[in-house]
Amino acid sequence: MSTPEAPVRKKLQEYEPTVASVRMETPDTATLFLDFGGVPLDYKAGQFLNIDPHQFRELAPLAAFLQEQKGRREMFRSYSLSSAPHEPLVAITVKDEVFLPGLTRYPALLAPLLVHGRLAGARLKVSGFMGPYVLPDDVESRTDHIVHVVAGSGAVPNFSIIKDALHRGLKLRHTFLLSNKTAADMLYRDALEALEAAHPDQLRVVHTLTRETETSHLGPRVRRGRVDQALLEELIPDRETCLVYTCGPAITPWDRRKALETRTPASPRFLETVVGHLHTLGIHDKRIKREAYG
Repeated sequence: MSTPEAPVRKKLQEYEPTVASVRMETPDTATLFLDFGGVPLDYKAGQFLNIDPHQFRELAPLAAFLQEQKGRREMFRSYSLSSAPHEPLVAITVKDEVFLPGLTRYPALLAPLLVHGRLAGARLKVSGFMGPYVLPDDVESRTDHIVHVVAGSGAVPNFSIIKDALHRGLKLRHTFLLSNKTAADMLYRDALEALEAAHPDQLRVVHTLTRETETSHLGPRVRRGRVDQALLEELIPDRETCLVYTCGPAITPWDRRKALETRTPASPRFLETVVGHLHTLGIHDKRIKREAYG
């Protein structure tokens, strides 16, 4: 009897697009629009590409320092696509990563350069595309309601997914719940308002801000506080049939190591907290798609 062959893992394609332009979304977050020069691309909304930091000479000293500290070569960094496949340019939205002593183990290597490095006109070496955080091909037979629950730059792949689904005319309703610290941190606010105005029967956008004491001046779409169980209960009436896509900060491997060393449980972050609320509301884990960062 022959042994079944293992599935062949698709080799990532390497590209060298030009940064056509850079748009600052917030003071610490930028969208880079990449021109692939007409090369045929095959990606799905919600996927990501990889960038190797070693291509940037200005990062060599920091990369060498980090490699000495970690005892291993610095790996590529992955960035979710904020563009949808029908759009002419591929886009990634990158948030700068602040080093917080006692909370962050190492300073960020690549994100500060991508956000603040004035890279318009530069050529980047990237590889892609990959990632399972996508709508299933038969999504319309599974549900008519996609709930997006995201925090910070966790909005990036979900923004791509929504644009793609609306463009393709999929018979889906979307509830897009975004959590940020302040109004200045809100990603894609104008773009989402425009999509909601164009598709009022298919898209509902709700923002929640954790560090604003007053939000009434920001309009009815903006709430105050964290994403809690009561808010999810309000926004998800169809808990047995919806699909939930949630993306945001999660417990990191460093958090887990620190918890083992101190013999204390790692504190849940956004993703673990949201999934816990969803389970309490009776949403089965098979109806929850999650993507972690942090």
